[in-house]
Amino acid sequence: MNSSGSYKDFNQFTEYDIYLFKNGNHFKLYEKMGAHQRKIDGENGIYFAVWAPNANSVSVVGDFNYWNEEDGKLINRKDASGIWETFIPGLKEGSLYKFKIKPRFKNNYIEKADPFSFFCETPPKTASVIRNLAYDWKDEKWMAARARHNKLDAPFSVYELHLGSWKRNHENDFLNYRDAAKELAQYIIENGFTHIELLPIMEHPFYGSWGYQITGFFAPTSRYGNPQDFMYFIDYLHQQGIGVILDWVPSHFPDDPHGLYLFDGTHLYEHADKKLGYHPDWKSQIFNYGRYEVKQFLINNALFWLDKYHIDGIRIDAVASMLYLDYSRKEGQWIPNKYGGRENLEAIEFLKQLNCEVYKNFPDVQTIAEESTAWPMVTKPVNAGGLGFGMKWNMGWMHDTLNYFSNDPVYRKHHQDELNFTFWYAFNENFILPLSHDEVVYGKKSLFGKMPGDLWKKFANLRLLLSYMFAYPGKKLIFMGTEFAQTAEWEHDSALQWDLADKEGHIEIKKLLKDLNHIYCKEKTFYLNDFNCGSFKWVDFKDYENSVLSFLRTYENEISILACFNFTPVPRYGYRIGVPFKGVWKEIFNSDSEIYGGSGHGNFGKIMAEKINCHSYDYSISVTLPPLAALFFKKSVKVK
Repeated sequence: MNSSGSYKDFNQFTEYDIYLFKNGNHFKLYEKMGAHQRKIDGENGIYFAVWAPNANSVSVVGDFNYWNEEDGKLINRKDASGIWETFIPGLKEGSLYKFKIKPRFKNNYIEKADPFSFFCETPPKTASVIRNLAYDWKDEKWMAARARHNKLDAPFSVYELHLGSWKRNHENDFLNYRDAAKELAQYIIENGFTHIELLPIMEHPFYGSWGYQITGFFAPTSRYGNPQDFMYFIDYLHQQGIGVILDWVPSHFPDDPHGLYLFDGTHLYEHADKKLGYHPDWKSQIFNYGRYEVKQFLINNALFWLDKYHIDGIRIDAVASMLYLDYSRKEGQWIPNKYGGRENLEAIEFLKQLNCEVYKNFPDVQTIAEESTAWPMVTKPVNAGGLGFGMKWNMGWMHDTLNYFSNDPVYRKHHQDELNFTFWYAFNENFILPLSHDEVVYGKKSLFGKMPGDLWKKFANLRLLLSYMFAYPGKKLIFMGTEFAQTAEWEHDSALQWDLADKEGHIEIKKLLKDLNHIYCKEKTFYLNDFNCGSFKWVDFKDYENSVLSFLRTYENEISILACFNFTPVPRYGYRIGVPFKGVWKEIFNSDSEIYGGSGHGNFGKIMAEKINCHSYDYSISVTLPPLAALFFKKSVKVK
């Protein structure tokens, strides 16, 4: 099958398209580049376009031309864009193809998958697959109301999962996208989460990378189905009122020979100098953010998932590795910026432009940064000097909190500052509190396994940790398996320990988390002002000796919720806590309740405030603090 036509016949790029492309501002390239069904000169077929500015020749080879480079040559456009194109009449979707490139100044050919391919062969096979993205969406109701679900003052409780190891069938094979959608939606509704977050779903050759080593940036992995199957997955969850966030990886890419690395025989997408373009941690390549075409490729990719797949947000992986030139490098292994500093100026500008374009085109979604340093103003607007993200993972809270909980309770009084310190920066950014996949792999143990003590204390500590998390200011994220206290570390090659989910101790953790999600979504005190320091007031952070903390979450002086935490296994009777209002304080949650597997200590559902000064308040309550437990007391105040 021969390509047909000459340069002027294709007419797929206007002069304005090329102008935008050369300036790095064409953000609908996914509708132009790659392989698309077209009708040209009255003939139906497939139009191909690829950027390979340093190629001597480019051919499209596939199962339709016996992989023969002489039978599918592309034409180099005359506008110095570096774009090659051709049209093959009669060609239909489903065909396999690659671009066969002869680099300039080299005699060998290289075969590359299409960077804009919408579908790929299932690894270890590496060809691109011609595929359209036609789909009849039925999520109009969700899309119309999406802004309400995704806004910063909405409840945001995220269930993070790796689709290939969440559940498997009886033969230990993957669930397909369509079957997973139905099972997952029911499970998310049952447990009260508002959103899911998928570890990278884009095509990746090495399954053990969990999706973080991407070669097919525009293709959902074919391990679980085709593009329409994944669209159905998202569509179905949306119809059930569940938001979908994707992990997205613009920080690095692998050097698999069919991928972006040395794409046209030169360092096209990556830096030539390893001091700028190689990640020592992940043994992967770093994008050249200073190149217009590379920046717009990545921004196109983010917009593509939001546009064509109705994704509700993207969580950007490893932002710290992008911001710092010396990230994970020793002296002499990195090159300073033009001012002599360690900041990656090109990456900073890329992130700002990314967020501006996302929110300009999709104002009802969220961009979320996984940023592990104290870089300032990550979630502040670009026009105010920030990076422009909507939210940021609070990695400091995660590290300090897990370190604290790993201590035997007898020693916790010496470490209470680890908890207290996190409140000093709790409102510096729009934070999500992440108990993510990274904390339950590589010998770190499961969250349940991190908890000290005997079996009862482990369950009690995990109940306390989750309760503390839901009372603490910030949106919530937990990784799959935590909801029923998985005992083993996460293993990507097998499903979760579902046999534990209905066993004693584990089923009670599931009940607790379900109730925490319900309280969190019901009580606007807990979510409406998550990023407003006025919604939080300390009651007492100084009781180191008893390892007790207490604070208030408030809403416009109308509602106050007092959260109290006893981090030891010793119950505290007659423990006095100051409160701002007289009257009855209703006990709306007790993590030591017998229904959660606790000992049943409590306050009979309510307690009366007395006119006794304590903690700088005129009123106080005398409570029983259960062992290794959290209590929430609610007081509604009528405003005249």
